Amino acid sequence: MRRMPDSDEENANPSRPSVTLVLPAYNEHARIGSALDELFGYLNGQAPAREGGRPATDMGPVEVLVVDDGSDDDTAAIVEARTETNLQILREPHTGKGGAVRAGMLAANTDLILFADADLATPADQLPLLGDALATNDIALGSRIQPDGSDRRSTQPRHRRGLGKVFHTLAASWVTGPVPDTQCGFKGFSREAAHDLFARQRIGSIVFDAEIIHLARRRGYSMSIVPVQWSDKRGSRMHVGPRLAARVLLDLVRIPLIHRGVRRR
Repeated sequence: MRRMPDSDEENANPSRPSVTLVLPAYNEHARIGSALDELFGYLNGQAPAREGGRPATDMGPVEVLVVDDGSDDDTAAIVEARTETNLQILREPHTGKGGAVRAGMLAANTDLILFADADLATPADQLPLLGDALATNDIALGSRIQPDGSDRRSTQPRHRRGLGKVFHTLAASWVTGPVPDTQCGFKGFSREAAHDLFARQRIGSIVFDAEIIHLARRRGYSMSIVPVQWSDKRGSRMHVGPRLAARVLLDLVRIPLIHRGVRRR
């Protein structure tokens, strides 16, 4: 991957920190084109922010880095065919979402480094909310739980919500502490925190979010919980079954053990 150029988006606010948005993608040919249309429509000022969202002018220049996680479809070709100058793609062997996010976070070198799911389940107009939180914190954790206690995950299938509650109980007691929504795929970091934490990451499965939060606590980084809009997007290739459940449980058990030697900064 060549070095990403400085963004020259007309609507970016140069007085604000520069941003890289990392989008991990695995076999996303059916969704990546429309997601990038939506994202760049927002960044270019062609699609206004919705109620509860913020305009792109509330952010500094934004670079978009799609990390292709060894897709065997035409995901990479769709991205490479686009003409946006602040869009790059990083091709990686297939290691899972955690590995793809790690590669992107370590490749980025802007002031702030964010990641989001490639389907934009959390809409682009929520990005400035992470930026605001990062003005006074090292890490901003998107949360689908709202200030009034309502949960955006109510649109998920019932079995996914049930498994999520079990996961949260286990993670909170052993790994993450009282973070209300560890698995929201919408998080932001200062460059220092991103490079430090993701260089230490060892988990490539969907549990990597919990690992990063655990590491952040051990390293003493400040974290902010940021309620965000979110809607369930159909088309996920994650199929919950005994094998996945066993791996998730094993990874949760491993996290504090493999990082027991990590010290505060």
